[in-house]
Amino acid sequence: MTYSLIQLAPGAYDLLLNDELMGSVVRSGYRTMDTIWTAELLEDLPVGKRPAPFKEIEHSFPTLEGVCEWLGDPVVKRNFGRSAFARSA
Repeated sequence: MTYSLIQLAPGAYDLLLNDELMGSVVRSGYRTMDTIWTAELLEDLPVGKRPAPFKEIEHSFPTLEGVCEWLGDPVVKRNFGRSAFARSA
């Protein structure tokens, strides 16, 4: 399985599996010790239909690097802090 992340905004990513949108990765907290990164499926799939490594609908991590390691080091496409509008101009 090949995962990839596409940055939507700082702290928010679409999660794709084989180029199909299937979840999100988001940061909560204020970039301090209370920051939590959550990888979440879009659908509440039964346990047997969830893609590996998902055992639950959502999993939390202290860092984005931890999420990426858990997902098998996906390709991460960043927008470098520019909005979609700015990138298209």
